[in-house]
Amino acid sequence: MTKVYLIRHGKTQWNLESRYQGANGDSPLLDQSYKEIELLAESLKNVPINHVYASPLKRARVTAMTLLQHLNRPVPLTIDSRLKEFNLGKMEGMHFDAVAEKWPDVLKNFRHHPDKYDSSIVESESFAQVTNRMGAAIKEFCRNDPHGTILIVSHGAALNASINALVGTPLAHLKDRGGLSNTSTTILTTDDAEHFELEKWNDTSYLHKANVDPTDTI
Repeated sequence: MTKVYLIRHGKTQWNLESRYQGANGDSPLLDQSYKEIELLAESLKNVPINHVYASPLKRARVTAMTLLQHLNRPVPLTIDSRLKEFNLGKMEGMHFDAVAEKWPDVLKNFRHHPDKYDSSIVESESFAQVTNRMGAAIKEFCRNDPHGTILIVSHGAALNASINALVGTPLAHLKDRGGLSNTSTTILTTDDAEHFELEKWNDTSYLHKANVDPTDTI
């Protein structure tokens, strides 16, 4: 069996500002995020991780490298472009309110009705494109470690869609579980690198937050 820990990167300035970053935008991690990555590492201190994979985008790459520094043990790190965030086309860099004003149906469908999302309007990737590329990567990683534990650091929208697709969720219901928080952990297991079971969803208990900021999950 392979156990897969899927981590969303630490919170960034654009997360705080409710702006879409996507596959081409990026912004720095907040100072508080480095402490949260340290808390994540503490939660993983007894987990025997065989390999870490990360998106090449700086916010995910820095999260992965900081995590490994705090784990303080020799774990291989591979950067893979298939783990990039959803390419959001014209929405990248825009504030959510501005997207809602310009393309209200696009935003509503992206957040709640993936089966109705028309990617051509904003020249973005489709849900199928994202889940196919990321799903293929995750399956490959699992084939490489059929009896181990791997850790993947990636992005909220791409992880959310891909995790749900891997466990067999229909396209129309990919968003039913809600968003993934920054520095959260979701766990999948698989016996054959093709069929996946969800063991844990969006765990942030180790961050010890009394109240969740709404910008943590968007």
